Formats: sequence, C-alpha cells, structure tokens
Amino acid sequence: MPELPEVETTRRGISPHILNKTVQAVDVRQRKLRWPIPDDLEFQLVGRDLIGVRRRAKYLLLEFEHGTLMIHLGMSGSLRVVQDNSEVGKHDHVDFVFADHASGEETESTILRYNDPRKFGAVLWIEDLSTSKHLAHLGPEPLVNEFNGLHMYKTSRTRSVAVKQFIMDNKVVVGVGNIYANEALFKAGINPTVTVSKLGKVRLQRLAECIKAVLAQAIEQGGTTLKDFVGGDGKPGYFQQELMVYGRAGLACYKCGSCLEEIKMQGRTTVYCSKCQKS
Repeated sequence: MPELPEVETTRRGISPHILNKTVQAVDVRQRKLRWPIPDDLEFQLVGRDLIGVRRRAKYLLLEFEHGTLMIHLGMSGSLRVVQDNSEVGKHDHVDFVFADHASGEETESTILRYNDPRKFGAVLWIEDLSTSKHLAHLGPEPLVNEFNGLHMYKTSRTRSVAVKQFIMDNKVVVGVGNIYANEALFKAGINPTVTVSKLGKVRLQRLAECIKAVLAQAIEQGGTTLKDFVGGDGKPGYFQQELMVYGRAGLACYKCGSCLEEIKMQGRTTVYCSKCQKS
C-alpha cells in the first residue's frame, strides 16, 4: 500500500506538470472504486484552473476555487503523468487532461492518469474540506513541529495498546504505515510490543525524532517499492534499499548480528531485533 512517503513523492512529482493549468477534459472509464466516482465530476472540473496540489495524510488534494478533488491511492493505486499518445492499460481508470491557460493558440496537453488494479482507491469531489468525513479526527502530520514526544506522551497515558499500534493510529499521527513503523521503532531501539503508556517522555521524544527521520529519508529516496509503486514520473522509490528490518526476518541485524524476529500484530507483519529493541 502506498504510504505517506509514496503519496508525498507522487504529489511532488505531479505538481510541476499540472499546477496552474486548466482541466481540458476528464475521461472516466471505471466509476466503481472504493466509493463511486461522482457522476458530475466532469462537470465540476472541465474548464477550471488548478490552483493548488496538497497532501493531507495519505490523501492528495487537488484544489480549485470552488472545491477540491480528493484522491486516495488505496492498496495499489498510482497517479502518473503520461504523454498524449500513451496506450491505455486495463487498470487505467481515469484520465485528467490539463492544458495551459487558453491564449488563442493550441497548446500541448498533459495527462494525469489514475491507475488502480484493486480498485480500492478513491476519486472524490469535495466542495468544503472542513465538512469532509475523510479528514475529520485526523492527528497531526508527522513532519510538523506539533508532532513531538510531548504530544505522544499526553495522548498515550491512558492507552493500553502496543506502541506500534499507537503510532499507526491516524488519530495520534497520520501516515505512519506498517513499513515505517517497523523502521522507526528499530531506529529508536524500542520493542514494538511494549505498552505505550509504559514509555516515558525521553523515549517517546526519541521515537518522534526517529519517525520524522525515517519518513524524511523515505521521501528523499522517493518512497519504497515493494511491489508496484511508482511515483508521478513513473519511477520507483528506492528506500527499500535502506530498510533495516522490514522484509528481513530471519536475517542478521545490521547493528548487533542477532537474528531478526517476525511476529504478527493486528494482522500486520512486524520485524524487530529483540536485542537492540528493548522493552
């Protein structure tokens, strides 16, 4: 599943190609995604200028003066910029065609293509983001100052859940998916199974710093390619080469040489070093 670094990589990749351009056409080939694509999407977008490209959690927000196009990549979705003559694939469900502002001259168009093999993503039109149920109750972004050890300490005192489950809760902090939770906990030297309320301010501050560092590095590397993720330019992410524990169960820990262990937590694969990550 594309996680926050992959979504941010996509945002950065597509923005230069579509920002401040006009939607020339919208070609919807498949409306049945996780939630149906609105019937009036073409009407809402054609002829309108894109004025902003933002991200909130794992949602891409394409902003227009009268509303926002909200896109979620789901389990296997991608957004990429393609050429006019690019062949349409089986899972290419939506094309957004952009052109420079009308000036009386014919201009070359840019196609933003949404692909989703599992059809578990979403393409929605939201007139007022403040009323969106999808963004309600979300915690802070992990790379902002508001997210720190003190925030985690205050929100964890009455929680009896494992620390890994805690940092993957979008109400606590958004965008810390399974891969990056594994990596951040290893970097912080914290066992993923320890109850979060047993951790003090110092260790939680260390964990917050490690979450920021891991996510920032992943964004710098263009995300992680484990199966089929590609960024907006069609290129894969390279953070997989930097993974310390995820996907390495049974191999030697890079720090101490011990065998990395694997367990399941809420159905998610969790890999850690019992020697380096203390309870």
